[in-house]
Amino acid sequence: MSYVEESYDVVVIGAGHAGCEAALASARMGLNTICFTVSMDSVALMPCNPNIGGSSKGHLVRELDALGGQMGINIDHTFIQSKMLNSSKGPAVHSLRAQADKSAYSLRMRKTMQDTDNLTLRQAEVTELIVNNGKVEGVKTLSGATYHAKAVVICTGTYLRARCLYGDVIEHTGPNGLKAANHLTQSLTDNNVEMNRFKTGTPARVDSRSIDYSKMEIQLGDNPVVPFSFSTNPDDVQIEQVPCYLTYTNEKTHEIIRANLDRSPMYSGVIEGTGPRYCPSIEDKVVRFADKNRHQLFVEPEGLNTNEMYIGGMSSSMPEDVQYAMYHTVPGLENCKIVRNAYAIEYDCINATQLKASLEFKNIDGLFAAGQFNGSSGYEEAAAQGLVAGINAALKLLGKEPMILDRSNSYIGVLIDDLVTKETKEPYRMMTSRAEYRLLLRQDNADIRLSKIGYEVGLLPKERYEHVVEKERLINEEVARVKEINIGARKEVQELLESYGSIPLSNGIKLVDLIRRPELDYDKLAPIDPDRPNLSKEVREEVNIYIKYEGYLSRQEKQVKQFKKLEQKLIPTDIDYDDVSSLRIEARQKLTKLRPANIGQASRISGVSPADISVLLVYLETYKSKNASV
Repeated sequence: MSYVEESYDVVVIGAGHAGCEAALASARMGLNTICFTVSMDSVALMPCNPNIGGSSKGHLVRELDALGGQMGINIDHTFIQSKMLNSSKGPAVHSLRAQADKSAYSLRMRKTMQDTDNLTLRQAEVTELIVNNGKVEGVKTLSGATYHAKAVVICTGTYLRARCLYGDVIEHTGPNGLKAANHLTQSLTDNNVEMNRFKTGTPARVDSRSIDYSKMEIQLGDNPVVPFSFSTNPDDVQIEQVPCYLTYTNEKTHEIIRANLDRSPMYSGVIEGTGPRYCPSIEDKVVRFADKNRHQLFVEPEGLNTNEMYIGGMSSSMPEDVQYAMYHTVPGLENCKIVRNAYAIEYDCINATQLKASLEFKNIDGLFAAGQFNGSSGYEEAAAQGLVAGINAALKLLGKEPMILDRSNSYIGVLIDDLVTKETKEPYRMMTSRAEYRLLLRQDNADIRLSKIGYEVGLLPKERYEHVVEKERLINEEVARVKEINIGARKEVQELLESYGSIPLSNGIKLVDLIRRPELDYDKLAPIDPDRPNLSKEVREEVNIYIKYEGYLSRQEKQVKQFKKLEQKLIPTDIDYDDVSSLRIEARQKLTKLRPANIGQASRISGVSPADISVLLVYLETYKSKNASV
């Protein structure tokens, strides 16, 4: 019997948010790439919350865009509502979130992939990795076809041995009833890949016509809208937006849940996988936060061409009858009709400590991994990893060093460093609190931080990079100019200060010191600064942030320098930690298993103490001297 046999540079397994970014990056860098999906309907699918961004996740999308990724551009063309979260707080935690038209988002990403040179999108289930002598050489599909490749990127999302559960109903499918991928796990375990079993869930979708919105709080989008992509013209995203709504559970809801906990597969022991701590099901919330008499629910449209409404905050695996009962206790949902039941989904993923910071497996040359397959949660976390894995697969084949983002230059660096150095026992979610240098890693300056890297790897167009270089020049020049401007206590100055409730001047002052006052900013002081150049809003924003937070920024930049010193202390790949006799046994075991690339990584491994790091530093000096003399 004859089978299809083809050859590519890169194979990407899965076309979710990770797979799309990986495949696009590889193809755009000139590598002949094929991307497999179990269904064309699952390309860039949003099986759970139909939105992009949110707290800290918006940072990831902005960074991905600055590197040359697609997610930001795609949501700018397909959003139906957009809001800047945490706008009343400092700029470090400002984060963009856009409600997506679920169908339009998926279709546009699929068309983008199918229009991309060097990229083939193929519906087929990959069942086996071809690995010889510790090196990946391609994949096989369910049909028996062989696809030879020099690199493979696994982005299987929640499809590996997936099963969906609610009550006593168990369906062996992927999300949204799509086909599960049931064979690849065996090939992975055969190649000594350590697997985990995780779980996530989604709420019911209800018919918009059966909702009483008069009992809910309307949630409107921002005016004006801020785009995700730095390449999007802000004028193009000022559209008529669709409202979302806010409502709450109540004690009656909680009583129904508590009375039926024994029927939830989460509590009956049917569910094996570990769920996400930071996105719990409604039954988990009721149990864990028993002192709360209500929980927020967000009622959000799934798109412009459907009546389905997503009930955010009420994911569940309760039986169908219990779902109806508990949803009907919520104000506005008393008569709601469920279109799709809420369900939990279990799936196979890996322990990501098996990966290098490049997202290549330590023990299988040329095999990369990204997304929920790595034990993370969320579309944005997946897309960010997919981009990095796709870039590094391409760079490897081009004979170049991998692109390694670190904790000091990006949220993506924090995300990947956490995944590969910490043994994640539950789905990992990005949060602003995870980033030590979050004042430096703001979403507004992602282009300044990362565009050079995107340009150098070959993803970001030259004109976009040149625009960022010019933007940075204008910011620096304006900050320098403002620091030299003296403002006298003249009448117009005093009147302006009084209008903003600011203390009047008794003598002259630097303009920069006025900008630093909490009630004032760069734009508000324009009337008393007649020589000010005509600058874009994005440049003015950066000037204002830099001046207001200069002291804090300088402090974090000093911390980064210390961090870099630890990252530059490389650990030889062949080091035998058992030879480091003064290391504690636990530290030896952890270091041997995780094989950190440098002292910075080693210091972040759970179970490795500062004292262990001191011992290791002393040993490395001896090790280097001994090997140098040899």
